[in-house]
Amino acid sequence: METAQHRRVLVVEDDDTIAQAIQHRLRAEGFEVRCTGDGESALAAYQQDEPDLVILDRMLPGVDGLEVCRRIQATRPVPVLMVTALGEETDLLVGLGVGADDYMAKPFSMRELVARVNALLRRVDRAARLAVDDQVVRIGAVAIDPGERRVFVRDAEVQLTKTEFDLLRRLADRPGQVFERERLLTDIWGFSQPAATRTVDSHIRALRRKLGPGVVRTVHGVGYALVRP
Repeated sequence: METAQHRRVLVVEDDDTIAQAIQHRLRAEGFEVRCTGDGESALAAYQQDEPDLVILDRMLPGVDGLEVCRRIQATRPVPVLMVTALGEETDLLVGLGVGADDYMAKPFSMRELVARVNALLRRVDRAARLAVDDQVVRIGAVAIDPGERRVFVRDAEVQLTKTEFDLLRRLADRPGQVFERERLLTDIWGFSQPAATRTVDSHIRALRRKLGPGVVRTVHGVGYALVRP
């Protein structure tokens, strides 16, 4: 249910019985579901709803499932679970070749369908988190590589301790925003004691020595912030 929350699924299936069964089960799992029965209406619904995942029949009237998949992935790629009555390996390879992420042959159980849908969405979520976590953050002359935990100033690497890096990364989450000393103490060290905020001050001084002037500013009586470039 956690994966399903606020997720929209487009079901493209020309067999009304199958489409309704899929819709009923996914709605029971917490998904928002829309059904269409042909390729043209599927493409229109896709543009209108911007679903998080598409369940796509291979054989459709008019524009077939392979062409629908190809057009979807060329505009705004999303996970596509292709279903078909055809069980040939060739059809599997063709479907994957035009951008399908997974493939199920009819008949299939609704329980397996839900498991496949949730697995695809978790995979997308993990990829998105990794992309954000590993993205290099640039603040003026400073570049922070969270994935490799490396910091560069004007392309020269600077050696930071683990705590210094974590502190810099926290400030870099919101450049320009002032972080109170107590908040930084809680976020980085895991406890909050007003008397211990001098620990934060000493690490800020160390960062300034290593990063140079004009990177971290002090807001007296409040805390610290990274200077916006």
